[in-house]
Amino acid sequence: MPEELPQLGRETLHEWSTLSYPSLVKELCSLFIGPELIPRDDLNDLIDRAFSRFHHREVVHLSRLRNGLNVLELWHGVTYAFKDLSLCCTAQFLQYFLEKRKRHITVVVGTSGDTGSAAIESVQGAKNVDIIVLLPKGHCTKIQELQMTTVLRENVHVFGVEGNSDELDEPIKTVFADVAFVKKHNLMSLNSINWSRVLVQIAHHFFAYFRCAPSLDMHPLPPVEVVVPTGAAGNLAAGCIAQKMGLPIHLVVAVNSNDIIHRTVQWGDFSLSKAVKPTLASAMDIQVPYNMERIFWLLSGSDSQVIRTLMEQFERTKSVSLPKELHSKPSPLLSGSRLCSQVPGGCAGCQADPG
Repeated sequence: MPEELPQLGRETLHEWSTLSYPSLVKELCSLFIGPELIPRDDLNDLIDRAFSRFHHREVVHLSRLRNGLNVLELWHGVTYAFKDLSLCCTAQFLQYFLEKRKRHITVVVGTSGDTGSAAIESVQGAKNVDIIVLLPKGHCTKIQELQMTTVLRENVHVFGVEGNSDELDEPIKTVFADVAFVKKHNLMSLNSINWSRVLVQIAHHFFAYFRCAPSLDMHPLPPVEVVVPTGAAGNLAAGCIAQKMGLPIHLVVAVNSNDIIHRTVQWGDFSLSKAVKPTLASAMDIQVPYNMERIFWLLSGSDSQVIRTLMEQFERTKSVSLPKELHSKPSPLLSGSRLCSQVPGGCAGCQADPG
């Protein structure tokens, strides 16, 4: 997480309200990526290149339904997963630094469905990146599996593994805990534990707000409710950060029957169920939503020691009752949660994109 979050005033929000989605990504990224890291012209070029393969001219599109409902279409990338949006940018940033430093890295990715194929598409053919994807056999859709296993590039390596996505995360975490091994083999991950993934996703929430808010001339600014179907909570964390930066959105979490985030928001029960339940929304079949650690950190007022203690307890016991200061009602970040079971894509009643 960044040490501090920039605060955006009404004037900045007004300036940004008419920007295209790619332009919003550029403005947001420039707040966290200074010119000493990537000069602004180079940053703009990288983001333009990242979005050059999207099927829709707007990259992201808002469809208006009846009764004030809207769908933010985040699926116009190469693999039709919303993760194309953040991964294509992350891959461009990554290759920019690798070329400057003349280095080669190996990316290790575990997937619950769509991260693997989106990660592969973002780096396939890159001369300075090899990617290893662990695919949980029998837990992804056939289309997702084919997207991962039919890319015939020398730098792409896909392995089918036993167990679900939460179980395959364990050996990956063990590998990355071995600092000497990671340094020796130049390893990194492109899962949403990677900050740049969350950074780009912040733009989803700003874009949705500007397209849905009735007027930015009202005092105070009008709130907009954003329903976020989620698995690992990366897009949810991005929404919480946008809110902390001054965007007046109310976040509602939507989950399938793997409902750990629902129980956490409703009752402060951050604990595993006995097993992951397979659903039609396989990318959301996750019981360990690791981005909740970021949300807890925001709720705690950036108290790293409290959150470290809490997460260490969760690692040991797989069950934590959130302390009162992290689970007050109504929550300052999350307005509520909804349980939406066995619906393709995540959530029909909410009419939102899985993220």
